[in-house]
Amino acid sequence: QAQLVESGGGRVQAGGSLRLSCAASGFTFSGYVMGWFRQAPGKEREFVGAISRSGGTTRYADSVKGRFTISRDNAKATVYLQMDSLKPEDTAIYNCATSLFFSATMRPSDFGSWGQGTQVTVSS
Repeated sequence: QAQLVESGGGRVQAGGSLRLSCAASGFTFSGYVMGWFRQAPGKEREFVGAISRSGGTTRYADSVKGRFTISRDNAKATVYLQMDSLKPEDTAIYNCATSLFFSATMRPSDFGSWGQGTQVTVSS
C-alpha cells in the first residue's frame, strides 16, 4: 500500500526558506510523477508543482515559479520542495501526491495517493 509522509514544515519569517521532504514507500517510486499541492484555510487546494519520473522535468505554478524548486532522489524514494523567499501567502498545509502522467496543467484529480500534509506558516 502506497504511503507518503511529509516533513520539514514549520514557522518562518517572510523572506526565509524551508525544505519539505516527502518519503514514499509501498510502491515503485521511480514509476510515478510526484506533485506538491497546498491548501490554505478557506481556500481550494492549489497545485504547487510537479516533477517527472526521472526528475529531468518540472512544472510550477506561476505563484511559486522562481522561488520554489522540486527535486527527487529515486534511490531514497523521496521528493523535496525547496521553498525560498517565502511570503505570508505561502502559508498552507503542503501535501505531496503521486500521478501516472505528467502534463502542463495538473489538477488534484490527476493524483492518486496523498500524504497527510505538513503545515507551513510564514509570518510577516
